[in-house]
Amino acid sequence: MSAARDSTDVLVVGAGVAGLACARDLLDAGVGVRVLEASDDVGGRMRADRVDGFVVDRGFQVFNTSYPQVRRRMVLRDLRLRPFTPGVLVHDPSGRLRFSDPTRRPGTLPDLLPGRLAGARDMAALGALCARDMLVPTRLLKRSADTTTRTALAQAGISEALVERFFRPFLSGVFLEDELVTSGRFFHLVWRSMLRGTLCLPTDGVGAVPHALATALPADTVRLETPVAGLTDTGLLTAAGAELPARAVVVATGPGPVAELLPEVDLPDYRVVTTYSHVAPRSPLGEPTLLVDSRRRFLNTVVLSDVVPSYAPAGHALIATSVLGHDTEGRERQVREALGEAYGTGTEHWDLLTVRTVVDALPAMAPPLPLSRTTRVAPGRYVCGDHRATGSVQGAMASGARAAREVLQDLRR
Repeated sequence: MSAARDSTDVLVVGAGVAGLACARDLLDAGVGVRVLEASDDVGGRMRADRVDGFVVDRGFQVFNTSYPQVRRRMVLRDLRLRPFTPGVLVHDPSGRLRFSDPTRRPGTLPDLLPGRLAGARDMAALGALCARDMLVPTRLLKRSADTTTRTALAQAGISEALVERFFRPFLSGVFLEDELVTSGRFFHLVWRSMLRGTLCLPTDGVGAVPHALATALPADTVRLETPVAGLTDTGLLTAAGAELPARAVVVATGPGPVAELLPEVDLPDYRVVTTYSHVAPRSPLGEPTLLVDSRRRFLNTVVLSDVVPSYAPAGHALIATSVLGHDTEGRERQVREALGEAYGTGTEHWDLLTVRTVVDALPAMAPPLPLSRTTRVAPGRYVCGDHRATGSVQGAMASGARAAREVLQDLRR
């Protein structure tokens, strides 16, 4: 391996989870790799910042332990994961409703009795949907005919009333769109992952995930603060003017740099999300549970310090709330009013800590959605990321793994 690292066969542009996964697989195959990252840290969209003693993730993110790529690449105990409650609270005009998994928390079974969240027919259809997605082999889910998520729910026998009360507000925060036009095939895979895994946050913030991937690489593999100006016939040119030769270049960045470096790549539209982080004197909820709004005034909200106490200094609570689109004048005030109603508390003493807008938060995934696409662009040119697979940590890592396989196949030729 040390001999391979003395030369650079492959340059990977971008140190997000896709690029780091690609680099790991290439290094394991004995190929010399260097990762160039434009910013001052690894992670891309999966980063966490320290702001006045609080941990602020760049956008609201959760970590799913059931993803195959995650289980293959990571030692979960090293992340010191803290779980969310296996369920969701729905703020509804009739009151606060709890949707939970009684197989994990038997005490919540009464919350799912017919008439509370939905009628008997809906509860039977929901049970059948969960059993199918949890037990059917993944390969069969991947081969199923693709429709929109809304159509997939109707085909599963879920009524429009339950869609509007629960699925639409909840899945809007998962897909970052509120019309349920995302691939139904992807919905079934996501639903399966939620049923089989645990939604968590690392104690040190979501940035601990890419940090763990980067730490597993040789110390000299990743070069930070090295933006790339363009690709050349023999490698690439850095913004500082250095020409770096390589047999192959993998572009593993967000859509903006991809469009500049590989303009021939067809990119999807991206969803925009804004997250407001508020600080309160105490938790308005007192449990690590996601709260959604049936009126869809926000995507979701959570008291992050209830999930991971170290996200906030002692004597403070950190509340993260996400909305679709950009921050606009007066929007934070509207969100704060909705939060006061949803949490059932006054918000006049809450302080606004940060406003973070992520313009490339998630690729649009309309049906029919190819779950994986080739990373080959041209001889010696490759591209990977969640836009080449599915919009998730699993999709990003899987795309990086595919890029490594295709690079190795081509180099061996």
